[in-house]
This record gives sequence, C-alpha cells and structure tokens, in this order.
Amino acid sequence: MKKRKLNIAVTGLNNTDNPGPGVPVIRALRESEELDVRIIGLAYENLEPGIYMENTVDKTYQIPYPSSGSKPFIDRITYIHAKESLDVILPNFDAELFTFMKAESTFNEMGISTFLPTIEQFEERNKSNLPEFGKKYDVKVPFSKAITSFADINNLRNHFDYPLLVKGKFYDAYLAYNPEQVINHFNKITAKWGVPVIIQEFIRGTEVNVVALGDGKGNTIAAVPMRKQYITDKGKAWGGITIGDQNLIELTKRVIKETKWRGGMEFEIIKTANNEYYLIEINPRIPAWVYLAVGAGQNIPEAL
Repeated sequence: MKKRKLNIAVTGLNNTDNPGPGVPVIRALRESEELDVRIIGLAYENLEPGIYMENTVDKTYQIPYPSSGSKPFIDRITYIHAKESLDVILPNFDAELFTFMKAESTFNEMGISTFLPTIEQFEERNKSNLPEFGKKYDVKVPFSKAITSFADINNLRNHFDYPLLVKGKFYDAYLAYNPEQVINHFNKITAKWGVPVIIQEFIRGTEVNVVALGDGKGNTIAAVPMRKQYITDKGKAWGGITIGDQNLIELTKRVIKETKWRGGMEFEIIKTANNEYYLIEINPRIPAWVYLAVGAGQNIPEAL
C-alpha cells in the first residue's frame, strides 16, 4: 500500500525527566503503516533535546511563547508554512493549546489541519472547574478549591484534612502535610504558572491513567489504560504497564460520549481499595507516555 505523504509540525520536543509528548508522538508517526511523514519541529528553546535526537525531526523552527500574543505566533507559523507547506500541526503542551485553538480557523484557511478540543471543552475540564465537571457528567472527583493568595491558605483547614495536593493550573502537583508546605508549594507554582493554584483532596489508592482519542461526535477512536511503574521526582511516568480494566474503558467512553471530546486526551484517575474511581485530572492533549499505546497496538498519533 502506498503511504500518504504529510508534512507534520510537532511541539513538545523537551525529553528530560519532565518529558514533553513531542518525541514519543514523532516516534509513533515514524512507525505508521499508512503515513510517510516529514516532521517539522516547533521549539520554544534552542536546546530542547528532541531537536538533536537521531531520526526525530527533519527540520526545526523556533516559535514564540504563547504569552507573546496571537499575532507574532500566527505570523511565525505563516512563515514556516510558506517554507514547509505544512499539512498538520500537533501541539502537545497545555499552556499553548488555547493559542492554537483560537488560531484554528486561520490555520484551516491556510490549509493547515489541527484536531483540537473546542474552547468550551478546554475550559470545562480545567482543574479549577473539576468539581462542576464531576457533577455535570456524574463522575466522582476529589473535593478541590482554587486559591489565589496567602489569605486563602489560612482558610484551608476549614475545608480540607492533611495531607492535600497543591496543583498548578497547567502543570506540577505537590503533596503537602501542613500549611507551611502549602505556602512553599504555592510560591513555587505561582512563580512558574501564576494563579489560581488548585488545592485538591488527597485520595488514597492506585493512580491509573488512560490515553484516549475522541472524534468530536461522541465516539471513542482509541483508549489505552496504564499504571505507572516508575515515576520521576516530578511525578512523570518513566515506566508503565498497560492494564486490562474494563471499568476504566467504560468510564472513558462515557465521558467522551457525553462531552463529545475532540482530539487526544489523558485521564488521571485514582482507584481506591474499594474499587471506586476518582477522576483527579483531565489533560487535553496526548500524554508523554503515548508510545506505550503504540506498543499495545493502538497508534493514537497516527489515528489523530
């Protein structure tokens, strides 16, 4: 069978102990049985490891951070498109998705395809909106509260027992056993990601994850559950194993059906000793461990 040729731009080329999804996404695309891909790396920094790894990117361009605004970003993509005739862009960072989603119609007019969640879907699953998400879709979620100042920390004892989780709005999560640790984590997170910071009830159990792909019409194209076997000090999966858990699959399919999710996603779930499932986070893009799904027979980046 003749392979379809595509020029695909990919972000998320960092590949350290806090890896981005870009490199495993590219590995998956390189192994596609249907696509002959030319990979254009989109990097924010010139030392992102994926730029220099063998058989990863064919060409790399630096792009401005989303905080630079939409116009410099779109102008840069327009320049790259003029050079490389991009067919598809696959963004892989939470913090950049909003910029890509706003520019989706502009990209379509240029002939560049993306397949991203809607802005409404993106906002609805935000960590700060997770309690409302749980109520709307009848999914168990830990109690959580968004805070923006030290004054809010003093009031946590009225709502939470220790330990509790302190989370950034995009990335980073720390376990805190007392108010002093909450303050320390709050300072680290706000310096990096700003406010709000999310305080979440700590649920004891086993963390399991699902990488999935929704078609935007309520259908699940692919879903692979896994359990982390080894994590970095930043809580990122460094080794994992697929698991056969039909309850996880059914939960994933139900949420995708009811939300009509469009694009890749990751569910982070705690399974308790009583076999209850608590959704602790929804990441609105393919996770860095997606190559495990390829090994399990589901090439999700190719399907995307």
